[in-house]
Amino acid sequence: MLWSVAHAPPGLARFYARLLDLAIPRLRAVATRNLQLAYPDKSPKERAAIADEVFESIGRLLYAFARFPQMNRANISQWIRYEGLDNYLEAKKSGRGILVATAHFGNWELSAFAHGLMTEPMHVMIRPLDNPRIDRMVEKRRQLSGNRLIEKWDGARAVLRALQSNDAVGILIDQNTSLEEGVFVDFFGTSACANTAFAKIAARTGAAVIPGFAVWSAEERRYVLHFRPPIEMTGDAVRDTQRLHQVLEGIIREHPGQWLWIHRRWKTRPPGSPSLY
Repeated sequence: MLWSVAHAPPGLARFYARLLDLAIPRLRAVATRNLQLAYPDKSPKERAAIADEVFESIGRLLYAFARFPQMNRANISQWIRYEGLDNYLEAKKSGRGILVATAHFGNWELSAFAHGLMTEPMHVMIRPLDNPRIDRMVEKRRQLSGNRLIEKWDGARAVLRALQSNDAVGILIDQNTSLEEGVFVDFFGTSACANTAFAKIAARTGAAVIPGFAVWSAEERRYVLHFRPPIEMTGDAVRDTQRLHQVLEGIIREHPGQWLWIHRRWKTRPPGSPSLY
């Protein structure tokens, strides 16, 4: 499929994303439920329009990912540009490394890939895919711009080594986690279980925490890689995890159709609470 997308106009990637929507109806059902929780004041029609945008965003991501082998320093600006790079460069001066807080938003694959070409390679924390063959292909593409991958299961030690070398580490912070690994924070007005590992590593290392997101610009027909100003960490894992999610929620509210609403973000519930799905 990636070969066909790489050698066809963007419309084919959009077609595949639409097929995904039709072939796996539970994805839209999850998105619909999530949007009900997050935007109770919006009409069903408005929420459906946001869900439509989610699949359009997936199509754009797929198209860009398929073209990774064709991207280089000479043509990457056709795909993406920076906004706020000074926030990143200034944070590097501390010498304690950078934790880039990101999410399944916009084009998270292109953001790290392009940064490796435009500025410097970084480390990216990943969870290996269930299909080994597909996983090998995806990992190979992710590393084409020089980035290094950190598997989630070996996460903490590898992240600490990278930060000690004053490198940057990109971590997705928006996924549901278990009661054993997380704490409950307010996210779109509903308690969501969030992993505290990011905040704990930030406190232990003193690394700068920079939000980073590749946002699609319809006007420019390319992505804009935003590096926001550093988030001040207090050392309190619960408070800091809540702060991270406040920032994330604000960014999603600016571009709601670019977040991956098809993930059951509110799956883990406080003990005794009913399922939301």
